[in-house]
Amino acid sequence: MSDTVTPPGTTSSPSVPLLASLEPLLREWLPRQRWFAGKGRAVTGFTQVAATELLPVEGRLGLYHLLLRVHQTPAPGAPAHPGDCYQLLIGVREALPPRLAPALIGHADQGPLAGRTVYDALYDTRPADVLLEALRSRVRVGGLRFERDPGHDIRPGLVPRLMTAEQSNSSVVYGDTYVLKLLRRVVPGVNPDLELPLALAAEDCARVPAPAAWLRAELGEGSYVLAVLQPFLSGADDGWELALRELAKGEDFTAEARALGRATAEVHTALARALPTVTLGPAQLTPLVDGMTERLEAAVRAVPALLPYETGLRSAYTALADLSAESGTWTAQRVHGDLHLGQCLRSPDGAWSLIDFEGEPARPLAERRLPQPVARDIAGMLRSFDYAAHSAPAPAPGWAERCRAAYCAGYAEVSGRDPRTDPVLLRAFETDKAVYEVVYEARHRPDWLAVPLAAVRRLATPSDPTLREPRP
Repeated sequence: MSDTVTPPGTTSSPSVPLLASLEPLLREWLPRQRWFAGKGRAVTGFTQVAATELLPVEGRLGLYHLLLRVHQTPAPGAPAHPGDCYQLLIGVREALPPRLAPALIGHADQGPLAGRTVYDALYDTRPADVLLEALRSRVRVGGLRFERDPGHDIRPGLVPRLMTAEQSNSSVVYGDTYVLKLLRRVVPGVNPDLELPLALAAEDCARVPAPAAWLRAELGEGSYVLAVLQPFLSGADDGWELALRELAKGEDFTAEARALGRATAEVHTALARALPTVTLGPAQLTPLVDGMTERLEAAVRAVPALLPYETGLRSAYTALADLSAESGTWTAQRVHGDLHLGQCLRSPDGAWSLIDFEGEPARPLAERRLPQPVARDIAGMLRSFDYAAHSAPAPAPGWAERCRAAYCAGYAEVSGRDPRTDPVLLRAFETDKAVYEVVYEARHRPDWLAVPLAAVRRLATPSDPTLREPRP
């Protein structure tokens, strides 16, 4: 593939023969993928948004980049939805070698790929090489724009490997030097997963790996951010896995929690410098509270186990509205949006980094880009300590509470303000997060439902000692 080449197979037509080969295979394969958001609803069809041939399919190995809109039966009571758009890298071979067996999508028996084997190309080193070389060379292929920060020189020949850990997107590591995060469910617009790390890099914030390159698609309906390449933190510990290991050994985690609180405050401080902040008064807070209330009502309809706690949970939101009506104001800024232990990495020298700034993918992009009180991120981390404690092989009384307190104390050391001094705001955001978790677990991991339900019981009658300090 050469610079600024538009292959003859590039098309954005909604009705092309390619779908005749892929549609019956994708109907079966897509719902089984961890990153597919529409589980539990039948796939009824596909609309091709764009298709780009990156390696000629007539050869031994063909490669397509696809953006497909997936149509499904609507959820009960839900309004009509145009369908989610997914990014796929489709490899085409005569037959798969054994090493690629986990990547199999199926064997096409109709359309232009009839008689060929179709698979998820990210498992294969050659297609992964094509992506890195395109980013390194800053090529344009059809509507795809492979772009690179001029300050990053990406050397060729880095050996790729697909990360197989469960995640809501897909990641390929290149030679333990870079990691390419390929977004699976995509929407047009400015994606915070690229926007915020670029803003933080401009502020020299060392807590977030600076983007080295990225992939966009320029289409008639707008610009899509499709992938981001960042330095790979070799030897770093995932915060979630680290917490579970320490729990299993019965070790204290408060020093790490405190350091993580400091790191979070550093990122928030840099974001507040880099991007505009706003003041939330009663008029601005009302839609925020209304959104929390609407999500609670929808959650109660979806998960009846929430019904006994609905009144108590709603009180978290009304208390915030009442405080705002008494002339309470808060500062809002850009935040991480989905902060938890799994979004944090500790390097071998003990420094913490924050990654994955996409926000909660289920929420609209415009909402994910809104300025928010930092309490949203803090609440997410407090909930994550709770999850870790419940995941321990043996009971760990007081572990989550100690970590919560240490995290807030560390945050205060950098920011100058302890999140616990605003208990009404923090309780509202933690309640909103726990309600979200209940719905998620009920749909995807029913065995975990007891974890957020335990938090729901606590939050419905607030008595958490880490939230008792009054707001000055």
